[in-house]
Amino acid sequence: MANLRQASLRHANLALVARTVLAAETPPSRADVAVATSLTRSTVSRLVDELVAGGILDEVESVVGGPGRPGRPATPLRASTGRFAALGLQIGVGHLAARLVDLSGAVLAERLVIADLAGSRPGATLRRLATVATRVLDATPDGCRVVGAGLALPGIVDAEAGRLLSAPNLGWDDVDPRRALEAVLGDLTLRVGNEADLAAHAYAHPAPGRDSTPQDFVYLSGEVGIGGAVVVDGEVMTGRHGWAGEIGHVCVDPDGPACRCGSTGCLEQYAGRLAMLDAAGLGASTPPAELAARARGGDGPALWAMRSAARALGIALAGVVNVLDIPTVVLGGHLAQVGDLLTPGVEEILGRRVLSARWVSPTVAVASDDPAPGATGAALLALDGLVRDPAGLLGH
Repeated sequence: MANLRQASLRHANLALVARTVLAAETPPSRADVAVATSLTRSTVSRLVDELVAGGILDEVESVVGGPGRPGRPATPLRASTGRFAALGLQIGVGHLAARLVDLSGAVLAERLVIADLAGSRPGATLRRLATVATRVLDATPDGCRVVGAGLALPGIVDAEAGRLLSAPNLGWDDVDPRRALEAVLGDLTLRVGNEADLAAHAYAHPAPGRDSTPQDFVYLSGEVGIGGAVVVDGEVMTGRHGWAGEIGHVCVDPDGPACRCGSTGCLEQYAGRLAMLDAAGLGASTPPAELAARARGGDGPALWAMRSAARALGIALAGVVNVLDIPTVVLGGHLAQVGDLLTPGVEEILGRRVLSARWVSPTVAVASDDPAPGATGAALLALDGLVRDPAGLLGH
């Protein structure tokens, strides 16, 4: 029993040291880790040696202490690069994506295929994704071990069962993607999740164990439709069944246009990519960057599309902020590509409609212009298990 307790404590301390190093803004030394964890320097040194030998941490070039810091130079520690990675996959209405991401958050290999997948057959599309995944896995650097995989899907997902229940914009219902991918993934465990939830996870945690600011926000993921996620203390709020965050289907106008979900006047009928392009008099294949350029150039229909989308976003988000008391909104996907044009209008409406705006002004942030952040989030989430239990990987 004493040996079991000792082993359990060692496992916990390995995880604590790994998390401390990965979370640091600048690479810490062993002494820094000892201070942060309240472990003895000798204990930290032994644990770090194991994590470095196991390929979870890297030692970087020593730095000489500054004035008033005599002695041997400290050896900073950081997440290993290229030793362990996870595969992130994503199916969108307009693309397939695969990314290999390592513990430092770096993308080691990726492939993005642009395709119109609305109304596609699930089996055929999953086989295409398997081909994309194979090419990315074939590009795995020598000496790198892939430890997990995740798949981001645009719709209502039963994450526990690994099934897509409904994706209105794809036209899919009740799909189990694992069988189509098992030949490619082999013994890798595949975790399936909603693409907005996974994109929000990537925004909150750009690398395993590392936090960004803010840690409380409402995330909107824009493509053909609009997905959403709510993040509190860095964790995605999934709700009782894992289906929370469907902000794209919040009703903005009950008498508005019909939505693929079966309702009317949903937010995505005004701020979805196709809705915005249609309002601007542009074809469905027009890149959002072209819409943004026209609006900046003073084009009337493009400006109208922006105003209409901003108004709908402001109305929908004001309700969300009033209910949840989370005044920071992050725009991702196609909304990020036109974010600078939407932000003033959305913030103005939030300022008028959010009850608490007198004391805390709602703000809108714009995510990076990444076509497949859900793939990154899927990979990062797959790596989290390694960070939580490095001893399991090290064979202790």
